[in-house]
Amino acid sequence: MMIPVRCFTCGSVVGQHWEDFKARAVEGEEDPGAVLDDLGVGRHCCRRMMVSHTDLVDIVAPYQ
Repeated sequence: MMIPVRCFTCGSVVGQHWEDFKARAVEGEEDPGAVLDDLGVGRHCCRRMMVSHTDLVDIVAPYQ
């Protein structure tokens, strides 16, 4: 599943940062907080969107 394009709370665009965040923090060894600071994602609601997102495509796809 794709990350939502906009934050649910404030409406700021967060989808454009997902690939960089995933490559650096999820698959890499960098601190997620430092990566979000570097990407310019400063609001708590937007940070929540990035940190709590799980990609369920691989899990759900076999059941379709």
